[in-house]
Amino acid sequence: MNANKLLRLFHTIKYLKCRQFNYRIFYILRKRLRSISGYRYTLSIPSTTSSLRLQSSLSSAVSCKGETFTFLNLSHSFDGAIDWNCPEHGKLWIYNLTYFDFLQQEGLSREEGLLLIHDFMAHMASMKDALEPFPVSLRSINWIKFLTCHNIKEQSIDDSLYAQYSILLDNLECHLLGNHLLENGFSLLFGSYYFQDERLYNKAKDILKSELEEQILDDGAHFELSPMYHQIMLFRVLDCINLLQNNLWKQDALLIFLAEKAAKMLGWLQTISYRDGTIPHFNDSTNGIAPTTGQLNDYAKSLNLSIKNSKLSACGYRKIVREGYECVIDVGRIGPDYIPGHAHADTLNFELRIAGKPFVVDAGLSTYEIGKRRDFERGTAAHNTVVVNGQNSSDVWGGFRVAERAGILALEEGDDRIKATHNGYKKLGISHTRTFEFYENKILISDQLNKNVEAKAYLHFHPNVSEETIKKHILLEGGEFEIKTYEYAEGFNKQATAKCLEIDFQKILKIEITL
Repeated sequence: MNANKLLRLFHTIKYLKCRQFNYRIFYILRKRLRSISGYRYTLSIPSTTSSLRLQSSLSSAVSCKGETFTFLNLSHSFDGAIDWNCPEHGKLWIYNLTYFDFLQQEGLSREEGLLLIHDFMAHMASMKDALEPFPVSLRSINWIKFLTCHNIKEQSIDDSLYAQYSILLDNLECHLLGNHLLENGFSLLFGSYYFQDERLYNKAKDILKSELEEQILDDGAHFELSPMYHQIMLFRVLDCINLLQNNLWKQDALLIFLAEKAAKMLGWLQTISYRDGTIPHFNDSTNGIAPTTGQLNDYAKSLNLSIKNSKLSACGYRKIVREGYECVIDVGRIGPDYIPGHAHADTLNFELRIAGKPFVVDAGLSTYEIGKRRDFERGTAAHNTVVVNGQNSSDVWGGFRVAERAGILALEEGDDRIKATHNGYKKLGISHTRTFEFYENKILISDQLNKNVEAKAYLHFHPNVSEETIKKHILLEGGEFEIKTYEYAEGFNKQATAKCLEIDFQKILKIEITL
């Protein structure tokens, strides 16, 4: 490994917590020892269960029709036998197959669900990704919700599920933390109630109280700063509240704690969402993955939960609303230092809706597969901000890693003006200052670099925005522009050709966007 790669690795791992280091080393060494000894997990453990009560949750998207499964906008038909290790569409597709979210889709019968569960159990011994802690966590919740909904009591399923919880307990994602460990905790809570298991409950409670306290910021945002993941985490919190409200096995303060977190998260989501209920596609966010803001609000209302008003602050996002437009900008850090895997190099990025329709958009998210597309979507040139000397403002690499990252040096805010400076190009001796000025019928954006240097500003437009419309609404001073095309991500593995304004400038650039 050369010196540059070593330096990048150093700037990546120096932010990790000691806990992450310790668990990574422990899991690696344990795996090697178990490989030598031939250790195998028991896939069925005798169990006793309790009948649960759950009110209706949210249905999942239809992803299973007979032998055809559709995840991430990719369909695969199995000829008679399901390959639970199907390699054709990548690891994330396999994960989705083994999450069993399809058990919650409308129209899936009791018999169909049971056949899928039994088929999975019959092939568990040969599975790879399915027994990793993340899919175990999601699958276990889905099994419990399905079994409860259909009043199913089958000892073989319960014993398999109890064994899967044993595997989960042995592999908690303390080496990753963030949303991964939270998912472990949500699932353990469901398992603890289903099996009335004190060990599962105590671990779940410890994880949820400590992690939600850290991961939910003061303004209600999930600290990984992805609106999509915020929706997913909120959904899990609501499901846990559903569980605790309707089952009286434990009577302690956990329900109150979860309800307080839900109120803050609901408030933040309501504030960040556009008028039509959709979300900005900041960081790893896209369509068709998480429950919508409207669905989550309705679910919360059915649980009689309150919503705490949120003023965007700690998350680093700001939202300016006028009668004719909505603008969301990013003037904060890229995310938590020790788990920035879903972060993009997008400091001082923004999105703009005019008359309720997407105008300036984030290029979006279409893949987690490591490669050129993932690199582009995380890179600065895929966002509505400034690239200096062809470099990213934060050093995103390896699909989910970040080395040196941009920080906000100064921030000035008023009702109609926001000014911020970041140091993402400090290795080049460059600081970037961007000023937004908001009027009823226009937005003025001023970019200033502290010295002359080759720079490019980007504006990405929605596929429905024509070149004629761009020229009508955009005025420039201080730069030369070219209208190019790019592939806008409409969802995972789904792209549409759209227009992009690439603006060359050296030190000062002024952009006027008129309504």
